[in-house]
Amino acid sequence: MLPEPSAIRSLFLAGPAGRLETLLNAGSADATHAAIVCHPHPLYGGTLHNKVVFHAMKALNSFGFPVLRFNFRGTGLSEGEHAGGVGEVDDVRAALDWLEREFTLPVIFAGFSFGAAVGLRAAYADPRVAALIALGLPAVPVPSDSGEPRVYDFDFLRECAKPKLFVSGSRDQFAPAGKLEALVNTFADPKKLVRIEAGDHFFEGRLKEMRVAIEEWVSKIVPARTAGD
Repeated sequence: MLPEPSAIRSLFLAGPAGRLETLLNAGSADATHAAIVCHPHPLYGGTLHNKVVFHAMKALNSFGFPVLRFNFRGTGLSEGEHAGGVGEVDDVRAALDWLEREFTLPVIFAGFSFGAAVGLRAAYADPRVAALIALGLPAVPVPSDSGEPRVYDFDFLRECAKPKLFVSGSRDQFAPAGKLEALVNTFADPKKLVRIEAGDHFFEGRLKEMRVAIEEWVSKIVPARTAGD
């Protein structure tokens, strides 16, 4: 039987622009992996308490993995200022460094929207990261604080041979029908794309289905523990 989500620790870790506010859901003593989940755009209300981030954490923690969520620089109690998605890549690297020091386990990365776009760039080539999960990946230009639409470049995934899961709602305004499919088709295998029927960008009313998609995929890529392990 898989363990239930465990105790939560609130802590700060050292980031490149100052301390980063984090929450750690503790895992089981025999955890095979650790995980990290990155939140959506902080200038549009994104924090580590976002519902999609929370449910992604629940899915990963259900396998006994310790799961780290953190606020990007300038968000919540994290120090520094928003850096347009550039400095935030280094925030993710700092969080991965902390996970390595704390657990020395392979990491499953997950990110939602901005958190996926920024976090994938930090995680795709990091040897500590074993698999990648992108929720609500922006496949078309999205609004930005500058007034000019923000276009994310995911060409680096064309050569990334790590297992990759992409989950988006069928009504996601930032991943219109055909656009996300065409983008994911350019990425290296192995990969899987799951469209949640009637789901919007925030999976409103479809969070359970999103969580199930994550759990089913993780159960296939992570070797099951056998009796006596």
